[in-house]
Amino acid sequence: MKGKRWLVLALIIVALLVVLFVWLASDPGYVLVRFRGWRIEATVVGAVAILIAAWIALGIVWWLLRWPFGALSRRHRRISHERLRDGLVAMTEGRNVEAHRTLQRASQYSSLRSPALLAAAEAAHRHGDTTRALESLDEAAQHAPEAARTLRARVLRESGRAEEAMRLLAPGAEAGKLPPAGWHEYALDALATHQPDKARIALEPLRKADMLGPAGHAELVAQVLGECLRLAPDAAGLQDLWKRTGRPQRQIPAVLEAYTRRAGALGAAHEALDAIEDALKREWNSALVAAYGEATPPAEATARLRNASRWLEAHPDDDALLRTLGILSMKAADPRAAREYLVRALAAKPTAAGWAALAEVQSATGEMAEATRCYANAWHCTQGRDVAPAPHEGGIDTAPIMPEERDEHGMPRLPGEPPAPAH
Repeated sequence: MKGKRWLVLALIIVALLVVLFVWLASDPGYVLVRFRGWRIEATVVGAVAILIAAWIALGIVWWLLRWPFGALSRRHRRISHERLRDGLVAMTEGRNVEAHRTLQRASQYSSLRSPALLAAAEAAHRHGDTTRALESLDEAAQHAPEAARTLRARVLRESGRAEEAMRLLAPGAEAGKLPPAGWHEYALDALATHQPDKARIALEPLRKADMLGPAGHAELVAQVLGECLRLAPDAAGLQDLWKRTGRPQRQIPAVLEAYTRRAGALGAAHEALDAIEDALKREWNSALVAAYGEATPPAEATARLRNASRWLEAHPDDDALLRTLGILSMKAADPRAAREYLVRALAAKPTAAGWAALAEVQSATGEMAEATRCYANAWHCTQGRDVAPAPHEGGIDTAPIMPEERDEHGMPRLPGEPPAPAH
């Protein structure tokens, strides 16, 4: 396509030259120049040619005069580019002191000043030298104010000064003029200062900018909305906030979990439990299953227990489901079934939540010694320590349950045994 355009342009130029030649052939014109006794006579074409030649000659002379200075500038530019390259490589490799020094030197070249100073500030921050990082950002703010402000906010937040970072970005956020990285930092600052309502303002600009990608944006949405839901003052405020949440956002498991747990704490979990049942039909999620059991009120325990029991056929070894069944059985006043479910859950995967739930069952049935041991095991799980010196603790086998494996003919085989070759 470009070749055709150039061909058309060339044809137009040739046509114009032909017309101009025909026009000037009959009367080429006459130019007379007199200057201090000098007399120059020429045709119009000759005069134009002389002017063009003079312009080219002046350009060559000017280039020759500038060449020595250009050589020095080119050398300075080449050295600055090398310093910027070496500084970025050093920062990536973790040599942050060397990177800061090299990048500061690279910033002496004007066209590289902004990226070099911003990178130098990042290197100083990684080294833990907040003072030098802020000094570099003071210089960078004169050339790239938005980038310097965003990076300064991150340095302040990661240095434990999130409130200062929030005040720094607040004017831009109120005016709606933050860059994508600024909106992201504003959201993180708002979360760090326990102001999720302000963080929520940044979600839509970040979605439009597509800075974080679908997965990253969904994770931030879960953090922000989850914190908003957890801080709801009452049941009415919680329901209002949930209704104002978009349908795609409601389907994020972490958001639904936060809503359910807060609704359970406020005594209004019926709709949240129904939402979890619908969500589990679409996709299984152990965190939602755990929240389902913990948020269910005793009045609904029997009905919810029947619903949860149906999931056991498809997920027989899910420790979260077994723990939920145990909790629901206890709320339904069936401690014997609760103990059986919780023992199976601990056998599948010993967790602090499982030991604590079993301790509550044993405490309710008057087994105080066993309850004390289970609470101790729950504490040991949170610390990453062994829950018991022997495979059995209080009559509970904590060895993991290994599901039975079968080949394509339905014959059992040992775990990890490779399939037999086909004959």
